Amino acid sequence: MAETINMPKLGFDMAEGLLVRWVKQVGENINKGDVLAEIETDKATVEVESSVSGVVLSHIVDQGTIVPVNAPIAIVGAAGEKVDAPAAAPKAEAKAEEKPAAQSTPTTAPVAQTSAPADNGPVKASPLARKVAKDNGVNLASVQGSGPGGRVVRKDVEAALEGGGQLTVGSGQQRPQPSTINYQPTVEDKVIPTTKLRQAIGRRLVESKQTIPHFYVTHEYKMDALMDMRKQANAFLPDGEKLSVNDFILKAVALTLRQFPNLNATIKGNEIIQFGHVNIGVAVTVPGGLMTVVVKDADVKSLRQISGEIKAMAGRARDGKVKPEDVDGSTFSTSNLGMYDVEDFIAIINPPEAAILAISSAREVPVVENGQIKPGWRMKATISVDHRVSDGAEAAQFMQKLAEFLENPVRMLV
Repeated sequence: MAETINMPKLGFDMAEGLLVRWVKQVGENINKGDVLAEIETDKATVEVESSVSGVVLSHIVDQGTIVPVNAPIAIVGAAGEKVDAPAAAPKAEAKAEEKPAAQSTPTTAPVAQTSAPADNGPVKASPLARKVAKDNGVNLASVQGSGPGGRVVRKDVEAALEGGGQLTVGSGQQRPQPSTINYQPTVEDKVIPTTKLRQAIGRRLVESKQTIPHFYVTHEYKMDALMDMRKQANAFLPDGEKLSVNDFILKAVALTLRQFPNLNATIKGNEIIQFGHVNIGVAVTVPGGLMTVVVKDADVKSLRQISGEIKAMAGRARDGKVKPEDVDGSTFSTSNLGMYDVEDFIAIINPPEAAILAISSAREVPVVENGQIKPGWRMKATISVDHRVSDGAEAAQFMQKLAEFLENPVRMLV
């Protein structure tokens, strides 16, 4: 008997999904658990599996259609079975491909050519630039201006003099022209429709900044022991399983949260709910935005387990193959920009969580110890906290306790 496949609910806050692509076409065999279609939600592009085996008899909606949760999308049954397809649910909006294009795309005037045009009008130049040009016999029309609106300023004239710029000398002769730089011409403005992921990021972060009273606490950590332990551990691991600095940080954060349950929490009305599990969200850069994958029960997992799970989930996220369980259930989030040589930054809380940790680069810098200057590894991190749930003293204590694990990493192993 034919079965109707509905748009699944992939997350507690999902209301609709964009059917990006049919993986199985009408007439193809499909087994229970096979991927039927790819759906883009507010959080990710996920693969929807068939709940039954049989033949795909009908696609109820087209690719590019936004479909409400639990609305029918396909029918699977026996080969040759005749079915009446249920009516498709009202579309939440037009197909992505049919969104009206911008009525007109403004264009900009081409960039001025690098070689100056003939002196057929007044040249924009500062009074000082005019004086220097006059004193040195420089033809302002031959000078490329770097000031606002292409205005010639003193340094432009001086650069022309140093480079043998065009001069009006007594006989009208000119110095040889320096070679010019071939600037790329400007291109037309590009209109890029935002993805559902980017729209969701915008909605959630606007909500976060408008409704959550953030405060921030920054701490600098000594990373010498951790960097040394990581080096020793990786010497025994194959290339695909080597530990990152972030793996150690996530483990340390999870262990510290066990001692600060008020930061592993959410607020609901007049109640604070402290989560029993420590599920750490890890921000991952993906095409078109940012996604948070979740390491469940990170406090009880080994460093190798944490590392392996993050690699697998981040890979699926970047390939658009993320699973619903990869992105749901975080109780505390982290954002690490250490790979971009960032000294310090703050992150926006990921609602409904109570806090997020922004992790900067571990750097080898000059440090003072016992009155002596020597090289040392240091890293800054900043926690953003919901002031309705916690206060500065608790956040500062959390950051101090985190130092006990990061600065003595053997504690994570015993």
